[in-house]
Amino acid sequence: MTLTADVAVRRGSLAVQASFEVAGGEVLALLGPNGAGKSTLVRVLAGLLRPDTGRVAVDGVVWDDGTTHRPAHERSVGMVFQDALLFPHLSVADNVAYGLRTRGTRRPAARAAAGEWLARVGLDGLGGRRPAELSGGQAQRAALARALAVDPSVLLLDEPLSALDARTRLAVRAELRRHLAGFAGSTVLVTHDPVDAMALADRVVVVEDGRIVQTGTPSDVARRPRTDYVARLVGLSLLAGTGEGRTVRLDAGGVVAVAEEVSGPVFAAVRPESVALFPARPEGSPRNVWPLTLTGATPHGTTVRCELDGEVPLVADVTATSFAELGLAPGTPVWAAVKASEVAVYER
Repeated sequence: MTLTADVAVRRGSLAVQASFEVAGGEVLALLGPNGAGKSTLVRVLAGLLRPDTGRVAVDGVVWDDGTTHRPAHERSVGMVFQDALLFPHLSVADNVAYGLRTRGTRRPAARAAAGEWLARVGLDGLGGRRPAELSGGQAQRAALARALAVDPSVLLLDEPLSALDARTRLAVRAELRRHLAGFAGSTVLVTHDPVDAMALADRVVVVEDGRIVQTGTPSDVARRPRTDYVARLVGLSLLAGTGEGRTVRLDAGGVVAVAEEVSGPVFAAVRPESVALFPARPEGSPRNVWPLTLTGATPHGTTVRCELDGEVPLVADVTATSFAELGLAPGTPVWAAVKASEVAVYER
């Protein structure tokens, strides 16, 4: 089972254009900021929005092209939204059975299948309740059961975890991961949360301003971001420049020493934990040391994430104790040092 999409559609001032393929059993995450066009693409795949041009097909069966448009109710699609969107007037079991009933399954068989799916997602015994009697996590589990009960060729997940609190999200994410591992169809996950993308997806497609800007496995995207947006998501400082031997001359000015010979257009990436801060220029002769200014500081787990501006803008993680001892505050001048071996370099 393979989903193929190569579409273009305009929504207001945003022109969305994307081409990708999702194999059977694969989970593809569309990752990007709000307003990037991710949900627009999902609406096209679901048949809720016609593309202006392009083609959507599943195993060679055309769902959309210049002349054909298969409406949503004729597509083998299961969909889970940010809000569960369960029918409030139906019981939980009838919600899960709804898709089967619309496909002609008799009521007893549909109710039996719904009961099996509710048991699978941890809602055994709750089928008689109304959606208003469920917690947010339970409602999303019910929505997932409803989507999977019809055995779809394509499963579309549009920000399925974003409305949940942190603790519930952890539990539902683990539940979702388990069910996706056993799903034979093509799954497309829309999210702006890199943790969801990294935890659930086999492959990530990064969408910005209606365009695909990077594609790869979660580890590849996290290790080698190609835009500032992705770099910020994974906590890296991304510096564009030109390799000249064992230095990178940055496009914005400044020079970064690196451990290996490089040439041509490259990215230099620095992890926050690799940046050491000092109140005065450190002794010795470190190859990478710059005077910078602290422009922002945010608690980040057990550390404080510091945003630094200057010749080579960086992000640094320091302990709360070090933050206090350095007397850091917005506007404080500091010296930053990074070992050349801690700078990752790759082609642009």
